Amino acid sequence: MPVLPMLRRRADFEAIGRNGKARATPQLVLRSMRTDRAESRIGLSTPKSLGGAVQRNRVRRRLRELVRARLERIGPGWDLLLIARPAAGEASHAELGAAIDALLDRSEIGK
Repeated sequence: MPVLPMLRRRADFEAIGRNGKARATPQLVLRSMRTDRAESRIGLSTPKSLGGAVQRNRVRRRLRELVRARLERIGPGWDLLLIARPAAGEASHAELGAAIDALLDRSEIGK
C-alpha cells in the first residue's frame, strides 16, 4: 500500500484556502493548488458538523483509503484539501469514491 503524503502544517492548509481553486459535490469540497513539489500532498478536513469524533475519524479513514487508491491518477505537484460535508457521514463507500472521481475530473487534476 503506497504511503499517502499528508498536509499537516496549518500554514499549508491556509495557503490552499487563500490560493487554491475549489470544486464541490454534495458530499465533499476539493480545494487544489499547483506546487513545485515532486509529490502531491493530501489534507483532510472533517468538521464537527459531521458528528462526534468517532464519526469524523471514520470518514477520515474512508477518505484516506479512497484517495490512496487514486494516488497514481493525481500526478505530482499538487496540494489537495478534501473537506467533508455533513452528507459524507451518511454516504456509502461507492458514493464517496464517485464524488472524489468527479472532483478530480472537474478540477483537471486527474490524468
